[in-house]
Amino acid sequence: MSIPKSTPDPRVTRVMGVDPGLTRCGVGVVEGGLGSPLKLIAVGVIRTPADLDHAHRLLRIHDGLEEWRDHTRPDAVAVEKVFAQHNRNTVTGTAQAAGMAMMIAARHGLPVALHTPSEVKAAISGSGRADKAQVGFMVARVLRLSAPPKPADAADAVALAICHLWRGGAARRIEAAVATQRRGRPVPRSWKDLARCFPLFPAWFVQLARGGSSLTIMGLVSRCCALLPQLRVLASTKICPCTPPWL
Repeated sequence: MSIPKSTPDPRVTRVMGVDPGLTRCGVGVVEGGLGSPLKLIAVGVIRTPADLDHAHRLLRIHDGLEEWRDHTRPDAVAVEKVFAQHNRNTVTGTAQAAGMAMMIAARHGLPVALHTPSEVKAAISGSGRADKAQVGFMVARVLRLSAPPKPADAADAVALAICHLWRGGAARRIEAAVATQRRGRPVPRSWKDLARCFPLFPAWFVQLARGGSSLTIMGLVSRCCALLPQLRVLASTKICPCTPPWL
């Protein structure tokens, strides 16, 4: 099929969704950003004949995905997460096709995201149990199309791209925020680290945690109650030199 060439808009994010399959590999490219509506760039399927040997079918999928990448120039690739099915031959070919998409993205330095079918259905239709007809209908409605993309593999690929644009960006921002918060604040891995992170804790607490204390139950309860005000101060003022993220 003919893949339209287009230049990405730097103000938006362009995602290539891949619905992996050995017979039909759906591909859909969608772009969008904050304050701008989603726009369909291209959609289609990569087909391989069943009478072709397995290795050459994978090669054809690889070449097709590479061509899609060259023509559409996405910023990220979203691939459907493959689950084990009853037919081992089918799931093996599907997983290998998904691997081709991930390999091409890695070769060009593109981030890869895996989304489960339920996640995609919930993002596009609001229900993780939506059928293919409902997914296609919502894809057409979100992108303001006159009809859903055909075949269903193409519509699923477009839904993957939409799911990543709506959910993937938020997930990346959360991960970046967590990484920034944890940078320079290591989690204690020994009792010395624990004592350094909690300088207000008395020596008996560390000794008790190591199992070397002879405190009675009542003595332990009373001393722990006495620590509560210090814990509140510790949590509110963040005076520890390396306050752990879980405090």
